[in-house]
Amino acid sequence: MGKLDGKIAWVTGAGSGIGEAVAERFGAEGATVVVTGRRQDRLEQVAERIRAKGGTAHVQVADLMQSAEVQRVADWIGATLKRLDVLVSNAGLNVTERRWDNLTPEGIDQLIHGNLSSAFYVARSVLPIMRAQGGGVMIHTASMAGRNVGPMSGAGYNAAKHGVVAMSHSLNMEECVNNIRSTAFCPGEVNTEILKKRPNPLSQEDLDRMLQPEDCAELILYAATLPASVTMNEVWLTPTYNRGYVAALGRKL
Repeated sequence: MGKLDGKIAWVTGAGSGIGEAVAERFGAEGATVVVTGRRQDRLEQVAERIRAKGGTAHVQVADLMQSAEVQRVADWIGATLKRLDVLVSNAGLNVTERRWDNLTPEGIDQLIHGNLSSAFYVARSVLPIMRAQGGGVMIHTASMAGRNVGPMSGAGYNAAKHGVVAMSHSLNMEECVNNIRSTAFCPGEVNTEILKKRPNPLSQEDLDRMLQPEDCAELILYAATLPASVTMNEVWLTPTYNRGYVAALGRKL
């Protein structure tokens, strides 16, 4: 018997990284998983792996920076699956030119819409479903950059992820009366495709020392399966070899 048997889960940014790992982990625990992102081929591959292990998955392609596309998927979930127990809002991005001396208006738009506006669109779209059914869980992938301002992630990413954390807490403030629970998940460095946007390339040793997507999926599963009377408001997860701490010690990374 799976921990999510009979549950409906929507995972955004599910074509790679944390979202991919969460979708597969949820599917293995018995959830019916709706996977969303912009790359249909990647989503289909994730869905096929879930189905190959006996799970149920539905592919719904959408650009989460477009509110109408987000609403279309939410409407499909409500009409077809009739409920939504868990939302894992995981889509996000960064840009290579992220410092103030090379940040462009186009880059700002990508950072804010890809990390913050998209999170708002998704949360807003599912609230009517969760209110009507008497509750639900939302888990939003923010970042340690949503708590600690530093130069590595860039000004726009820092600002957007701080917004995601604040958004998640505001959901608990307003929606606790509807039994809706929201978690701001703040991981440190994770070995995902977003790292390819880093201005400085990383070694395989660097990547191996980081959090892996599967590590994040385990914690997200735990948050999703807490009793309905319990809210995990915010959680940090970092690699033991934390490169930020190592740099602060004055040691070579």
